[in-house]
Amino acid sequence: MNIQSIVEQMTLEEKAALCSGASAWTSTPIERLGVPEMIVSDGPHGVRRVPNVHEMAMESLPATCFPTASCLAATWDVALIRRMGEALAEECIALNVDVVLGPGVNMKRSPLGGRNFEYFSEDPFLTGEMAVGFIEGVQSKGVGTSLKHYAVNNQEYQRFSISAEVDERTLREIYLPAFEAAVKRAQPWTVMCAYNKVNGTFASEHDYLLNQILKEEWGFEGLVVSDWGAVRNRVAALKGGLDWEMPGPQPRRVQEVVDAVRSGELDEAVLDESVRRILGIVAKAAKTPKEGTFDVDAHHKLAAEIAAEGMVLLKNDGLLPLQGHQQIAVIGRAAENAHFQGGGSSHINPTRVAVPFSEVQSRAGDAEVTYAQGYPADDSFRQEMIDEAVTLSQSADVAVLYIALPTFKESEGYDRTDLDLTAQQIALIKAVAAVQPKTVVVLNNGAPVAMSDWIDDVAAVLEGWMMGQAGGVAIADVLFGRVNPCGKLAETFPIKAADAPARLNWPGEAGKVRYGEGIFIGYRYYDAKQMPVLFPFGYGLSYTSFEYSNPQLSAAHFKDVDGVTVTVDVTNTGSVAGKEIVQVYVHDRASVLARPEKELKGFAKVALEPGETKRVSIALDFRAFAFYHPEYKQWITEDGDFDLLIAASAADIRHSVTVSLASTLDLPCLLDKESTIREWLADPRGQAVFGPMYAQMEAGARQMFGSASENGNESAIGMDVMVMFADMPLVSVLMFQQKALPHHPEEIVAGLLEQVRSA
Repeated sequence: MNIQSIVEQMTLEEKAALCSGASAWTSTPIERLGVPEMIVSDGPHGVRRVPNVHEMAMESLPATCFPTASCLAATWDVALIRRMGEALAEECIALNVDVVLGPGVNMKRSPLGGRNFEYFSEDPFLTGEMAVGFIEGVQSKGVGTSLKHYAVNNQEYQRFSISAEVDERTLREIYLPAFEAAVKRAQPWTVMCAYNKVNGTFASEHDYLLNQILKEEWGFEGLVVSDWGAVRNRVAALKGGLDWEMPGPQPRRVQEVVDAVRSGELDEAVLDESVRRILGIVAKAAKTPKEGTFDVDAHHKLAAEIAAEGMVLLKNDGLLPLQGHQQIAVIGRAAENAHFQGGGSSHINPTRVAVPFSEVQSRAGDAEVTYAQGYPADDSFRQEMIDEAVTLSQSADVAVLYIALPTFKESEGYDRTDLDLTAQQIALIKAVAAVQPKTVVVLNNGAPVAMSDWIDDVAAVLEGWMMGQAGGVAIADVLFGRVNPCGKLAETFPIKAADAPARLNWPGEAGKVRYGEGIFIGYRYYDAKQMPVLFPFGYGLSYTSFEYSNPQLSAAHFKDVDGVTVTVDVTNTGSVAGKEIVQVYVHDRASVLARPEKELKGFAKVALEPGETKRVSIALDFRAFAFYHPEYKQWITEDGDFDLLIAASAADIRHSVTVSLASTLDLPCLLDKESTIREWLADPRGQAVFGPMYAQMEAGARQMFGSASENGNESAIGMDVMVMFADMPLVSVLMFQQKALPHHPEEIVAGLLEQVRSA
């Protein structure tokens, strides 16, 4: 397809029409020029391909329902996520889909977010690594992805209109890095804009986000598509960088574009650029023949493997794995009615569903397995269900409770109001645990739940997530020890909802939500507050144990552009094979701006047989040590020492090694006439010019206000004068001394600034 030739032959009306969908799931074909339609489908954990792509139907064709993103991230396994992407692409090819709408990489700003199950993590680095694996897997087979929802889309409350008010540094360090990593390293075919506004401008019209950052700064080569129904003003959106509006058809919007070009309001070159981008992706899609079938059995098996890798063992008092029990009471509606995905646009019609109760029965051997529903589908309280469960559990050797957070509490479209299970579920767990100390709770949910009411009463807790259609297999395999759990949390589980970082700024009011917690979300916040949590980021138990030893560095001193590699020996000190996820966090000892106590910057997953030792290497690059400086408008590093924390979780630091970084940046001077004395002394050029004057000022201040006391801090007026002066503008300090100065303070500061700029 000669794109330039096609653009030149297209009429204005055809160009405008191409920039809107022809239907709910298709692009506009231009038959006379040989431009085919392109079909997209909801995702991201399965292909939600509707039978008639020209209608906005909810019923879809059968496809594999893989685990949702919260489970995927808990695997910390990029290679495994890539395999899932490859499988999704195979299903797209068989189901005639050109682009799958995913992955979702928005941050989990609050555990109350209703759509959190579709997102990976509270940490931008981990999220970015997962996204890259997903995109590379799908696109390796000639099928496109749609990175979403760009950007700062972190709640369902007023999601079509609310303005996320976020400062530049927070935007760059928390809410954009996963998008940036995915774009720069994997080049998704499309990026989907969010519904919400960002700092007052709709994401669909956001020139700064779409044109300046995404396309120009990051070099995005594909097209920007709207979330379905996100466009308010089509002409403004085209100017702002939104190429393709969905869903279609949109005849009124098409005419608005035509009229805007003819009136001169819209430069036709802007329209042509969007047309070129759309045609480029349509041409890519056309290269992959959409035909054949996919291996239903193999993909179901892969879904089970992924679910098992993402299971997180939160508590185990020695009860698991289950062995030698003669009677097992399985309690909970989710054991018979598997709760394996969330509500909304990502809802998949599965090819089959593994029933958790049946999977337990198949592995129980000679043991008798009984069942009680335990709780209803709705929010009613049914004491008779609890009584039945108690009776069964009392006579059993062990009770396994399948507890699923129901869709009416967690779904796309609305946020959660609390972190609690239903009143019935809490009462059920407490009642069963009271008569059966050997109780296991299996959770099926997409985000953290509160457990303080009951966790001390049970012997084991397994976080099973929304585990996909084969999750019942994975849970049973973990319970009976066929699989050693190795998943680790990709988000912090707080003790209660009130502890969450965004609590005071959630969900917003008067059309705005203020991101007042800044860069301190997730474990960054809990570290800064020194606040206890239920389970920390990166946490997960195993049926074996691991020892970390012999940490080493590729260099103790290094330049930021060279990076550094940290290595450590990991030994399986238990009696069964297992996998460990080694995490490396970076702690900056001193910085000109406030930084988190530590930040995840590398990880590796290693499989070990009993007694086996493997050496794990984790490379850290420039960005592992950098932070975004809003005044310099770039990522910067500073000379200094950093602690590299080798950890099993954010709260389990096994080793700390120190490195010294030399920054290679030649940053411009930011000093101006309002700069404080502290800022003058912190700037290398400023210190060189102002240092001698500061020494004179210090001596003069001591003489004027009296000699220091014995402790060396207080002057005769009861304060350390120079500390008081440190955060005052230099010009203001000089104003108090102007009678003794040869020139006016403003002239002196202007002279110093001239010296600095010419240095």
